[in-house]
Amino acid sequence: MKRILIIDDDIDICSLLKRFLTKNDFNVEVAHSGKAGLELLKKSKFDAVLCDFRLPDKDGLDMIKEIREIQFSTQIIIITGYSDVRMAVNVIKKGAFQYVTKPIHPEEILLTVREAVSKSYTQQEDSETTETTQSKKHEANKIVRFHSTSSAYSKGIQKLIDLVAPTNMTVMIIGESGTGKEVTAKGIHTASDRAGKKFIPVDCGAIPKELAGSELFGHVKGSFTGALTDKIGHFEAADGGTLFLDEIGNLSYDNQIKLLRVLQERKVRKIGATEEKDIDVRILVATNEDLKQMVAKGTFREDLYYRLNEFKIELSPLRERKSDIVEFANFMLAKSTNELNKEVTEFSEGVIQTFKDYPWPGNLREMQNVVKRSVLLTTSTIVETDHIPEEIKSPDFYAHFSGTSDEEPEINDLKRVAEEAEKRAILRVLGKTGFNKSKTAKILNVDRKTLYNKITAYGIELPN
Repeated sequence: MKRILIIDDDIDICSLLKRFLTKNDFNVEVAHSGKAGLELLKKSKFDAVLCDFRLPDKDGLDMIKEIREIQFSTQIIIITGYSDVRMAVNVIKKGAFQYVTKPIHPEEILLTVREAVSKSYTQQEDSETTETTQSKKHEANKIVRFHSTSSAYSKGIQKLIDLVAPTNMTVMIIGESGTGKEVTAKGIHTASDRAGKKFIPVDCGAIPKELAGSELFGHVKGSFTGALTDKIGHFEAADGGTLFLDEIGNLSYDNQIKLLRVLQERKVRKIGATEEKDIDVRILVATNEDLKQMVAKGTFREDLYYRLNEFKIELSPLRERKSDIVEFANFMLAKSTNELNKEVTEFSEGVIQTFKDYPWPGNLREMQNVVKRSVLLTTSTIVETDHIPEEIKSPDFYAHFSGTSDEEPEINDLKRVAEEAEKRAILRVLGKTGFNKSKTAKILNVDRKTLYNKITAYGIELPN
């Protein structure tokens, strides 16, 4: 029975999720603080963790880092409020498997948890070992379809993939989080002569710094405290196939040196070993950072940068690819309908227009989540605007919910400071209650009239 840990200070949500997941054959434990959750992880192995982003003692990013250090293979699902949707992009980047938004929909949680536990780190390795060339070809077809919209841009990306795939060149894939860097890497692998071999993706940003050397290169028993058995690293595991190093800019300087040596000599030495082993691995890397700037600052080796940058593919964010939005959305609709076993056939015109107007800060990954959620909530054959999250329909309104702004105005007046804090508090609680003004007034301990006056005074425009 798969084991799930729920970490949330909301007792009602914990009770709801525990009852629901237990009924669906999961073994569930609960913690109401980050510290308590981490203590449970130190004592027992869990397949997945459901963790609230805003805990009383820690935030989601801290929890991801500390959970990874305790149990690296455990999948992490972050629970966010509408106010945290933009932060969710960073959550995925830091190593979370997925995020779900409040209000909680049990069926959505169940689907996400099942996907998480079926995609554990060890299961990924095992599935790569047993995949046949035929299934690889099938995956290649899905990847090509995903990229090949009718736009000149998408066709240009596909041409680059087709051009570089037959070679052994190292490819650097550049793009924002969620733009499809791993999908592009898989496309290169499956169109190459290595298609029948392993494709091993490694998120360098999710590996704790002190474990990166062991994860990449392996170790021998007794080489350091905790090295109880020999371990095969990712390079050795990918021998004959392709190793995809995502978020390459997160590698420590020491591990950059080791990586450069492996690339130059095509040999790998485990930590604590005295002998080297020849390897035949195609290297693909990805980053959403400016590596040239990191080179200038001295945080990324210049010789490694040029060794990795033999061929470059740059992926544009979705907001710059308006002509692709409808085709991507329709592809994801068909995919989600199949996965959820529903008969949803199209989006309404209102939904299409909303998708075109929305800036998609989380790019394709965010769109995939939104589409799957909307299909889950749809009871007819058409996705209507009522089925998509409020922050997609009112992005400017929800931008206030993060509590911070990229262009925070300087306020020197104490009264203004108090008013701004009060306005933000109202916005956050409105989002948490789904814009229920009665509940918002109760939580803020004011009467409805006072709340209405505050909303008017601060110029807060509520979504219709």
